[in-house]
Amino acid sequence: MYIRALPLLALLAAPAAAVTPFQNIDALETRLIAALGAGIGQPGGPATAIDRRLKLATCPASVQIDPPAMGAVALRCPAANWRIRVPISRLGGAQGAQTVGMGGFSKADMVVRRGDPVDLIAETNGFSVSVAATAQEDGAPGSRIRVKAEGQKVPIFAEVIEAGRVKLPGFK
Repeated sequence: MYIRALPLLALLAAPAAAVTPFQNIDALETRLIAALGAGIGQPGGPATAIDRRLKLATCPASVQIDPPAMGAVALRCPAANWRIRVPISRLGGAQGAQTVGMGGFSKADMVVRRGDPVDLIAETNGFSVSVAATAQEDGAPGSRIRVKAEGQKVPIFAEVIEAGRVKLPGFK
């Protein structure tokens, strides 16, 4: 009797074992790109795609994306107890005086220097808001650099407009 029930139990258990829920890496990567405001390989974006071989438990809550730190951004799911770090591409201009940076800019093109005070601007539909910030990297017009707004501990990415002015990406 038990011998006949064993194959039946094996058949019932097989589909449950085959359908192991894992985190959707494509959706995770899309969300990361949107949060960073730059695509894979672009300055300020993920340096490479997230490894598709990862088998992360599905996060029951929203995956937390930490601000970039030490050349990478951390994606965390405290509920499922996992964390991955994704390296980000360097922002242009940190290569040296004679070389061209990843953004295609030479040192001579830089209009914002590390440590410079800048106006961080967000403009949209007829109004703009600006706050004082400090550049954390050198930048040429059109490049994205890290800036730290006054009173904030974590830097954010902004696009260089001109000397002393940067804007938040995604705003017109």
